Amino acid sequence: MVRSAEKPSSRRLVVERYTWLERVTHLVHLISMFVLLITGFKIYTGWGFMSFESARALHMIAVPFFLVANWLLVPYNIFSCKEEHCSIGDRLYHFKESYLFGKDDAERLLDIIKNFFGKGEYPAFTVYDERKGHYVTKLHPGMKLLLIFESTAIVLVALTGIVLYSLTWSPFGIPVSEWILSISWFFASMINMDGLALIRYLHLLAAYWFVLELIIHVGILELDPDAWKYHKAIFWSGNEDLSDRHFVKVIEEKDQVGTLADQKRLLEEQ
Repeated sequence: MVRSAEKPSSRRLVVERYTWLERVTHLVHLISMFVLLITGFKIYTGWGFMSFESARALHMIAVPFFLVANWLLVPYNIFSCKEEHCSIGDRLYHFKESYLFGKDDAERLLDIIKNFFGKGEYPAFTVYDERKGHYVTKLHPGMKLLLIFESTAIVLVALTGIVLYSLTWSPFGIPVSEWILSISWFFASMINMDGLALIRYLHLLAAYWFVLELIIHVGILELDPDAWKYHKAIFWSGNEDLSDRHFVKVIEEKDQVGTLADQKRLLEEQ
C-alpha cells in the first residue's frame, strides 16, 4: 500500500476528536451490540453455553442500552454544537459534511481503491480546519457508506424485535405489534411467505449485517497500524495529534500548502 509522503508538522496540534459523551456512546453501542449478537444467536441456534431464559433476559436488558445509544445519544452528539452562536443551518451542514457520503467521499474512496493497486497516494479522510477550530470530516468514506446500512439495520432489528418479543405489545393501548405484523403480512403475501416468518428472517438478516459491519469496520478499515491512534482517541483520551499526518489534512496550517480548491474556497469566504 502506498502512503502519502507529506512532511510532518514542526509543531504538535492536539485537538479533541471525541468528547467524553461520544466515547461513552461508542462504548455502550459496542458492548450492547455484542451482548445482543451473542445472546441472539444463542436463542436462534440453541448454543449450549447458557440457558434460553438467561439468554433472553440478557438480550432484553441490552435492548434499551442499544436503542438509547443509537436513537438518543448519537443524534445528540451529532447535532450538539460547541460554539456559542450555532444555528440550525450550521448543525445540518456539519451533519451533511461529517456523516453523509458525498462527492468528496466518493473521490476519496476512488483514490483508496487506486492506492490498493499501487496507483497514487492514500487520501486524507480526516480534515481539520485550524482557523475554525473543528473537523470538516473525520470518518473514513467506507464508514460513511456503512452508516447508511447500519441505520437501516437498526430500525429493522428494532421493529421486528418488537413482534418477536410480543405479538400483542400495545404500549398505552397502541397496538404496535399488530401494526408491524400487518405490514409484514402485506409484503410476505407478495412472495408467498408467512408474515411472522418474514419478520424472523429480517431480524436475523439485520443481525448478520452487524456481524459483517463489524468485520469491515474492525477487521479491514482499522487494522492498519497507522489507524491505531483513532482507537486510543475513541476508547481513552478523546484527543488526536494532528501533527501525525497519516490520513490527516489540516486546512490553513502554516507549514502546509493547501490544494487549489482549498485556496479558492477560502478566498471566496474572505
